[in-house]
Amino acid sequence: MAISVKSEIQPLKKVLLHRPGSELEQLVPNSMERLLFDDIPYLKGAQAEHDAFAELLRQNGVEVVYLADLTAQTLEQSEELRKQFVHDFLVRSNVTAEEYVRALTELLLALDTKELVLKTMTGVRYEELPCTSRSSLVAIRSDKRHFVLDPIPNLYFTRDPFAAIGGGVSLHRMFSVTRNRETIYSDYVLHHHPDYAGRVPFYYTPSEPFSLEGGDILNLSADTIAVGISQRTMPEAVERLAKNIFKDESRKIQRVLAVDIPARRAFMHLDTVLTQADRDKFVVHPSILEQIDLFELSAGAGGRLNIRRLEQSLDRALAEAVGVDQVRLLCCGGDDRIASQREQWNDGSNTLCLRPGTVIAYDRNYVTNRLLEDAGIEVLKIPSGELSRGRGGPRCMSMPLRREG
Repeated sequence: MAISVKSEIQPLKKVLLHRPGSELEQLVPNSMERLLFDDIPYLKGAQAEHDAFAELLRQNGVEVVYLADLTAQTLEQSEELRKQFVHDFLVRSNVTAEEYVRALTELLLALDTKELVLKTMTGVRYEELPCTSRSSLVAIRSDKRHFVLDPIPNLYFTRDPFAAIGGGVSLHRMFSVTRNRETIYSDYVLHHHPDYAGRVPFYYTPSEPFSLEGGDILNLSADTIAVGISQRTMPEAVERLAKNIFKDESRKIQRVLAVDIPARRAFMHLDTVLTQADRDKFVVHPSILEQIDLFELSAGAGGRLNIRRLEQSLDRALAEAVGVDQVRLLCCGGDDRIASQREQWNDGSNTLCLRPGTVIAYDRNYVTNRLLEDAGIEVLKIPSGELSRGRGGPRCMSMPLRREG
């Protein structure tokens, strides 16, 4: 299978990453809120930390592929594909002024394919455009320091634009305007790259009207996925996703566990408050335990959904989903409420499981990491002084394409 992810914990074999690039250096204070950053990472530091992350994955037998490389390989198949990509990217970027469309198309198509891809990620300032007419109103009134194409600094969080679900994918409509551009790379790879084209069923597409992001999707088992209803994922999207999955006669998934969490930036996605570390152990942010509602969606007659509220605790619902008698919830920050809030903000709950009982975590979350180790979990720590400024952890920065089993 081109994609096969039926678990959060079975040995990870292949993963998609994006190495932070100069898009991070385009962040300035007055654009941070719009581009969903609270601080400006130091690029060289972020790249060194990300390289350490990738190398740790390789040392543990994981094949690492990069988003920019896969996109370039896809577009290099034909000049027509390159032209179509540029056109679609400008449309998704809401570039409508005829003057800018012509100039940007000329600029991007003059680059070699890899540089073209990277330039769409980095952004384009007005001053970089080829000589444009000064007769248009758009050109005359434009602030020459502004971006004609905004940078896309969130790209190193490859978990969100799409999600691997069993042997298929959901390709997302993102919550924010700026992140909606991110889906074009995986869209082209999954539809046109020879390793994936025609080999992957789609359970969701950006044409859907409701936002859905990959950090809210957990593959708990071959027959059950969890989907967070969160700041970034709408309940209508969960229903659409479930309906589309259940239409696939070859699917193994029988249940969708919808987990309704508070819609706050500190929580953001389900995987910022809940990740699986072993067959019977999960890392959880303790403050959500009294603030969530659980629902089960299953296939009903005539293509309808059966939806019911679950009157059970999170640990009981998870134990049933992963097929064990009981699970242990390991609280981010332990019993220290200050440590819990601090380490949650720095993604202490956002671990990436390499194999049952072994996770990758940020080194800065030492209280949570020690708690995991005391519970018998092997914690492989990566440096995180710069990467964590983007508000995402090891799971956020990785999109598994294949796990064993």
